[in-house]
Amino acid sequence: MLTYLQFHAVFLLPALGLVALGAHRARAVSVRLRGVDARGLGIVILTTAAFAYTAPWDNYLIARGVWGYGEGAVAAQVGEIPLGEYLFFVIQTVLVALFLYALPVPVSELTRTTAATGGGILAGGIVTIGGWWLATDEPTFYLGMILVWAGPVLALQWGFGWRYLLTHWRTVLPGVGVPTLYLWVIDAYAIQTGIWYLSTRYTTGLVVPGLGLPIEEAVFFLVTTLFVVQGLVLWEWVIRVWR
Repeated sequence: MLTYLQFHAVFLLPALGLVALGAHRARAVSVRLRGVDARGLGIVILTTAAFAYTAPWDNYLIARGVWGYGEGAVAAQVGEIPLGEYLFFVIQTVLVALFLYALPVPVSELTRTTAATGGGILAGGIVTIGGWWLATDEPTFYLGMILVWAGPVLALQWGFGWRYLLTHWRTVLPGVGVPTLYLWVIDAYAIQTGIWYLSTRYTTGLVVPGLGLPIEEAVFFLVTTLFVVQGLVLWEWVIRVWR
């Protein structure tokens, strides 16, 4: 069994290097904001936000016993969260961001503007309310808590620019889909080899066919990847409108 840090070294760092190379070769033009590369700044902002928003939620769920780690898998931890998990917050965000920038259609070419509407806020609110309802029952607790946590972010992003995101679905869809599938595969490996595990008490027992990945983990990596891609696409839109 790999340790958590070895898992990063085997599955995430090489992937990070590949997408970094792809993003460099794409040579997409990035807007500069007061002399600062807006694309790099966007990644820093998103990574910081992901770290700050996820850590308290993660700490609570580990303390609650929703998931845990195999014996010897964790070298160090802060609070309830292992060092490897803190690194995951950062690496996943950067990995998804660089993959987005390596796509054949650069984000920098997405310049059409579309007014924000309240429909996106409502949709995000429905996700949150649905999550609260699911979290009231133990077998759907983890799934519900993912939706409760994800709903406010989706409401913010969709409320601000869901029409813009929908217009540019040819970039958003692969930007979300490919990294999500990769994260599903490696997460399934980690669970099946005992690097970490989910509580049967707080999960539904449903899995993704062919992968054996718990549906809760599939939803988690889908929404977190969606956060990054939508956030960066909207960020570049805002920067270009300001300029």
